[in-house]
Amino acid sequence: MGIPRVTVVVVNFNGGTHVLRCLEGLAAQARPPDAVVLLDNASTDGSLLACRTLVAAEERLASRTRIEPLPVNIGFAAACNRGLVGADTEFVALLNPDAVAETAWLEQLLQAADRHPHCAAFGCRQMRDGQPGILDGIGDRYHVSGLAWREAHGRRLRDDDLVPREIFSACAAAALYRRAAVVAVGGFDEGFFCYCEDVDLGFRLRLAGHHAWYVPDAVVHHVGGVSSGGPASAAAAYYGHRNLVWAFVKNMPAPLLACFLPAHLLHTMIAWVRLARRGQGRLFVRSKWDALRGLADCWRKRQVVQASRTATLGAIWRVLDKGLPWSR
Repeated sequence: MGIPRVTVVVVNFNGGTHVLRCLEGLAAQARPPDAVVLLDNASTDGSLLACRTLVAAEERLASRTRIEPLPVNIGFAAACNRGLVGADTEFVALLNPDAVAETAWLEQLLQAADRHPHCAAFGCRQMRDGQPGILDGIGDRYHVSGLAWREAHGRRLRDDDLVPREIFSACAAAALYRRAAVVAVGGFDEGFFCYCEDVDLGFRLRLAGHHAWYVPDAVVHHVGGVSSGGPASAAAAYYGHRNLVWAFVKNMPAPLLACFLPAHLLHTMIAWVRLARRGQGRLFVRSKWDALRGLADCWRKRQVVQASRTATLGAIWRVLDKGLPWSR
């Protein structure tokens, strides 16, 4: 097989039958992963036992898969870090338990990594599982106001979606990272627990001078939100809106932070109205209150991040979205 190059990390939490499909997709890869690490965040749905049974019976997985059960749910970010630290390969790929990779997925990512040595993160073409032709996303976009979203989420596939290009950051539901680069910037911020942790990591990689690349021929089919209850769940609303504040405050260079803080506050008010209309207004307020309570720690992290920044202000400005974000 040659020198081991890539470890695939799957973080499972009550993934049900979806995580079994995820593992079957990994077993069918044209370029098999050198190692697979499945970290189980204290699942209660029996999926851990089901994974063990599948791995033991699947020859293509049995010899290269390590399953690590965790005593409590430590969150997606912390579990990913355990997988990153435990890997000894040049690359680490992350794959959500509710994502199924097409057979060329890993092969295409590694080929792109060889072609683009200046890039530390590689995003995939994520299709909505069970909805032919509908995208789940093609990488993350980041607005000057601190709003982040998955590009092309819910949109029908177009010809331009098949063109490789630079993106702000890779969505960690299915992505490849240069392990050394991720470790050098501190890995995922475990305080985020889940949601927006990949955008935060992508921003820090940007500040360290790295780039991210979209690989349209690396395709996964993603259900989305299986572990959290869905994109409109209380967990998604709370962690997503709390963590948007921390990612903005921690990573945005000072001139841009000062300039676009009013826009960030305006978007906060618009988001509050939207969530209030769907009965999550109080939850939204709690998320922002907890974000404010954590600002002192966030500011300490900011000082470390900004002190080590090597990217120019112009380089960061170039990759930020500057359109009107209010429809997001």
